[in-house]
Amino acid sequence: MAATSGTASGDAVASAPGRAFRPGVQERHGLRHRPGPRTRFVARKLGFYAVAAWAALTLNFFLPRLIPGNPVELLLAKMAQAGPVPPGEQQVLSKLLGLGTGSLFEQYWQYVDGLAHLRLGLSVSDFPEPVSSEISAAILWTLILVGTATVISFVLGISLGVLAGWKRGSRLDAIVPATTLLTAMPYFWLALILLYVFATNVWHVFPLGNGYNTNSEINIGLNWPFIASAVQHAFLPALTIVLSSIGGWLLGMRNMMVATLSEDYVVAAEAKGLSSRRVMIGYAARNAVLPSLSGFAISLGFVVSGAIAMEYVFSYPGIGYKLVEAVGNEDYPLLQAIFLVITFAVLGANLIVDLLYGFVDPRTRIGR
Repeated sequence: MAATSGTASGDAVASAPGRAFRPGVQERHGLRHRPGPRTRFVARKLGFYAVAAWAALTLNFFLPRLIPGNPVELLLAKMAQAGPVPPGEQQVLSKLLGLGTGSLFEQYWQYVDGLAHLRLGLSVSDFPEPVSSEISAAILWTLILVGTATVISFVLGISLGVLAGWKRGSRLDAIVPATTLLTAMPYFWLALILLYVFATNVWHVFPLGNGYNTNSEINIGLNWPFIASAVQHAFLPALTIVLSSIGGWLLGMRNMMVATLSEDYVVAAEAKGLSSRRVMIGYAARNAVLPSLSGFAISLGFVVSGAIAMEYVFSYPGIGYKLVEAVGNEDYPLLQAIFLVITFAVLGANLIVDLLYGFVDPRTRIGR
């Protein structure tokens, strides 16, 4: 009777509405702890992006093999000009370049194993330079230039958009069509205009191209002559990116500010007698900037790819210029590695944005 009474009492406690189970009661009744909504949300996102990464990796393997041309035959032709090619050289070159040997399945396994050990093969353009060295040298130029220019354009665009939205109908609205016109221009066309005006006989203020002055005896590193030369060469490319992208941030932020200013909490803040600066920044801009922040995080993922047309016009030694060179030289190992780096950077940026939005706005992680 005592045992029965104890069990009934435990059932009463466990089944009482609004009361949590005591430690050990769930185990006695055979109930298991289920993962919370946040855990399920994160697991679902990680699973989706893992599948997306595998699909991108597989597509990156097949695409170069479907394109006409063979980098191994290209190297063999160059070697044949210097003398007879020893037998078995084709298999050796295929292995060195990271293209693999054997059946398609064996090549795919060798490709995945090479990626897992960061063996990306050798570059055809600069044979026998490793692909990893080529990418690490080029990506630093792109991250510094495109990353800095993207941040500057975002900050300027958001700041001007806040002011234009707050003082809508004023003279500040005149900058919206001007910046939108610049945004509509192609990168390369705006770059050519800037080159013609500031790097030729009109006003020869900045150099025509390259990442630094290659004609002088400048040692690459953290020294003032190299930094000054790099900044001077990067000014026009950075100005191209800022001018061509600031309009999008400005227009989007301006429209969100206009919509946010009609919300009840902004009207209530103004009715309380709060200062205009506090209402503008603390209430209106703080909420209006959320969509732009997600777009900015995604744009950071594309920073790795660089502005291909801009880098090519200015002969800037970034990842975009390296990509164009790889296409022209049929450098498949370098092409594969660049595509993979760009894809993973974009997927990583999207994953971070999705996870942050899930924690900031719980409505986005509610399953249907």
